[in-house]
Amino acid sequence: MTGSGRHGFARWTRRFEDERERRNALGDPDWECGAALHPAVWSGIQRFQVGEDGDGANLVAKADRAADPDYARAVRLFVAEEQNHARLLARLLAAGGLPTLTGHWSDTVFVRLRRLMGLRLELLVLMIAEVVALRYYRALRDGTGDPLTSDVAGRILADEQRHVPFHCERLHASLSELPRPARRPVMASWRLLLFAASLVVAADHGPGLRRLGLGRRRFVADVMASSGEVVSAVLPPVSRNPEPNRKSNAPSHAERGSTRHSPHGGTRR
Repeated sequence: MTGSGRHGFARWTRRFEDERERRNALGDPDWECGAALHPAVWSGIQRFQVGEDGDGANLVAKADRAADPDYARAVRLFVAEEQNHARLLARLLAAGGLPTLTGHWSDTVFVRLRRLMGLRLELLVLMIAEVVALRYYRALRDGTGDPLTSDVAGRILADEQRHVPFHCERLHASLSELPRPARRPVMASWRLLLFAASLVVAADHGPGLRRLGLGRRRFVADVMASSGEVVSAVLPPVSRNPEPNRKSNAPSHAERGSTRHSPHGGTRR
C-alpha cells in the first residue's frame, strides 16, 4: 500500500526533516537552571521517560514491509523524535538530581503487546499511548510552575501533536482496506482500550496528576474527549452516493419536492 494523499508520506518526511532542522537550530533547554518538583511529579516523569525510550526496531521493520519507502522514512524520523523525548526527559531528571528507571511493568506489557501484532494493530496500540501522552504533557507543561519542566514538556507536546495526525493518516488508509462493516467496530474497540489505559494511568499517576492540578476523573474525561477527533480522522468517510451500475431506491429531488442534500461525513485530515 502506497502513501495516501497526493504526495503520499513524502510530505510527512519533509515535515519531520523540517522539524529536525528547527530543533537543531533552537538547541537544548538551559539545563543549568535545574528543576524543583514534587516527588510525585518526578515519579511520573520517570515512568513516562521509560515509555519514550527504545530503538523502535520492531515498528521500523513493519514499516519497511509496507512497501512504501516514504512511509518507512517518515517512521524512522518519528522514532528519532521519540528517542529525543527520552533524552530530554532523562536530562530533566538529571537536572533535578534523579535517575532514570530501568523499566516499568506498564511499559513492558505495552511493548510486548505491540510486538505480537501487524502494523495496523501496532499503530492502534501506539495511538493509545500517544493520545494519553497528549494530555499528560499538557498538564506537565501547564501545571508545575517550573520553567525548565514547562520548556521540556512543551517541546514534547508540540511533537506529539504532529505524531497523532501522522499515525491517523496511515490508519485511515489501512482501515479503508477492511470491509466497511468492520471499520467502526475496530475503532469502538480502540476507544474501549483507550478508556482502560487512561484508567490505569490515572490510578498509577494520581498523586502526580493532582500536583499538576488535574484530578483522575478529569484526566480520563479529557483523554476520552480527545479520542473523538482521532476516530473521525481514522475512519474513512461514508459514501452516500449509490454504487455504480446500481439503481438507487431513494426518491429523486422532484419526487421529494425539495433540494436539500444530506450531509457528507469526512475526516479531520
